[in-house]
Amino acid sequence: MLRLFVAVPLPEAVQERLERIGFGIPGANWVPGDNMHITLRFLGEVSNADAADIDDHLLAVRAKAFDLSIEGVGHFGSLRQTRSLWAGIARNPALQHLRDKVESAVVRAGQPPEGRKFVPHVTLARFKTETGHHLANFLAEHNLLKIGPIPVDRFTLFQSHTKRDGSVYEPLADYPLVDERAVAALS
Repeated sequence: MLRLFVAVPLPEAVQERLERIGFGIPGANWVPGDNMHITLRFLGEVSNADAADIDDHLLAVRAKAFDLSIEGVGHFGSLRQTRSLWAGIARNPALQHLRDKVESAVVRAGQPPEGRKFVPHVTLARFKTETGHHLANFLAEHNLLKIGPIPVDRFTLFQSHTKRDGSVYEPLADYPLVDERAVAALS
């Protein structure tokens, strides 16, 4: 079985910038920069045959390349019982369109539909303990975070490997998006 997800990878410079703000909250399990991405669809455990079907259907996804921006920070859960801390993605119809196409592709490949609303974000940290006032301080300090524009020219199928010191995400396949600027330049 393979533990898979589909995501937009982030450029190294963006990962490094987000990694630099990762401090100041005791008990936070900070996500390493090279694990930062924007999840389009978590698939969970799938067989090798299902993974091949998913790949075939993702190859058929056609969408335009676009830019996105990171804006602000937030969290899932209450201030006292936070599950994760994230950097938000500015509202972006092109990202939502890509996510919808990916969702349709994986459902056509036989996966169950996603039950949750799509909330685009980059996970910065996860928590197993209470965060106290430290989280509120972090949110206040970084609520005006802005990074962008960030070019998105592909999405990726990743496999998650759980290790003792955290997860490692292995890219299995990249799916390019159509860059209309490059197409226009060739015309």
